Amino acid sequence: MSQGENAVPKHAAFGILMIGVAALACAHDLSTLPDLDTGRLRMENALWCENPIGKRFDSSTCVVIADIEGPARIEMIHFAMPEVLKMTRDAILRIYWDGEPTPSVDCPLVDFFCDPAGQFDTVETALVNKRRGYNAYFPMPFRKSARVEVIYDGDLPPGPELVRIMPCYSYVMYRELGSVPKREGYFHACWRQEAVPMGKTPYVALEAQGRGKFVGWHVTLRRPGSTGYLVDMNEKFFIDGEKDASVEFQGIEDSFGFSYGFPDSDNVFPLTGYRKYFTGAACYRFFVSDAIPFMKSLTVLIDLGVNEHPLIRTMCGPDGLFHEFSSVAYWYQTEPHAPLPSLPPAAKRAPAPDDNPMWPGREELPGTEDLRRRGVHFYMLCGRETGEVIFAEEGFSVAHIGGYTWMGWRPPVYHCRADDQQLDIVLAAPIGAAGTLRLYMIDPDGFGGGRRQQMFVEDRDLGVFEQFTEGRWVEAAITPADTADGQVHVCARNLRKGSNAVLSIIEWVSTP
Repeated sequence: MSQGENAVPKHAAFGILMIGVAALACAHDLSTLPDLDTGRLRMENALWCENPIGKRFDSSTCVVIADIEGPARIEMIHFAMPEVLKMTRDAILRIYWDGEPTPSVDCPLVDFFCDPAGQFDTVETALVNKRRGYNAYFPMPFRKSARVEVIYDGDLPPGPELVRIMPCYSYVMYRELGSVPKREGYFHACWRQEAVPMGKTPYVALEAQGRGKFVGWHVTLRRPGSTGYLVDMNEKFFIDGEKDASVEFQGIEDSFGFSYGFPDSDNVFPLTGYRKYFTGAACYRFFVSDAIPFMKSLTVLIDLGVNEHPLIRTMCGPDGLFHEFSSVAYWYQTEPHAPLPSLPPAAKRAPAPDDNPMWPGREELPGTEDLRRRGVHFYMLCGRETGEVIFAEEGFSVAHIGGYTWMGWRPPVYHCRADDQQLDIVLAAPIGAAGTLRLYMIDPDGFGGGRRQQMFVEDRDLGVFEQFTEGRWVEAAITPADTADGQVHVCARNLRKGSNAVLSIIEWVSTP
């Protein structure tokens, strides 16, 4: 066949093949493929109409999709997408080993497959994937028995509507074994989600007891209502009760294989990757050759480092900078295990909405009546992602706005407009309008050694300003002559190389 426009060159095809082989090899040892002395492979089907009604959501909100006698090893778990081709955290995956009273796997089904809250159409990793179906390839050995359950804990009763929104088919592939070596642990996975004030309270991803090995996790982080979030927190693995973590990654993006923050576009690799998650980040990492063993216990935290840069601590503030985290941790260990944290009700498993006014530390916007009472004619929160102009009387607006937006500081003023050289904002106002223009600048992170900038309104020099870490207001009187052309020019000029000029709030008030 001739190489057409859309044909893949031979060397490229070979490269793609090698990537696929490498990904598969990461999940399983391919050297065993020629071995004919393997246990018998069996499977259990469920959820589809061909299966008994007791194994479908027609009759129950809890379906045992596999109940297997050991010794054996689960090789693969598959779920077909529901009729609506979309799933949320309403469905829970639970797995019990050897008749234990509490599950060793307890996760929202979508999150177990590195699909937090069911946000992604595809997932491509070495151990789990999704595309109109969910597949897991973690080897899961057991000695006596395995029970795999899918639970729905939403508001629908068993019946056609529930069948429509739950996986429509599942199978569990397992291999019968003569015995399971003593050195092999049981597979575990647990989900958590919590909003914590970073810099004050760590996020706890895992607290395990017993002998085991940590093999991976996926994590989401975001600040609902804001596109800015920290990446400077550390990922700490405290092994066997140690006080100082012997495994500690310095920066969350580095722990998942990136640097200088997460990239602008999604990056999916077999063992590590990143995707945009609402206005935050979702990332995963599987520890294969670098799995983390423990003999007694393992605690995994996300927290600021002990020697964290002072500017990061300043950005977090004394009350911390709230972030919402969610995670699934994957590990093997001996049984019995410490009980996993109880899952909250389905409604509380949903990600916090971006417009939630009760989100901790969220910006409190002034009301229209309060602004009018203060004599405000125009009020602008520069850089705010969901609308910068909060209030404007007739004739007032933004004619031109320059620079770029930043929303990564702690509330209440977490945003700004910035420019490396000169920030220009032109306001439109009624011809002949007069008043006082109030400008608010804040430098909570001391970027570039601390900001130093010169402020202008029209052609008037308001002065040079620096050391405004806690914020500073600057005022300029506006006369009818200034608005003779219906515009007022505001300028912030950067005076420090490597830094930038910023402006966070503009308000136009009546002259007292």
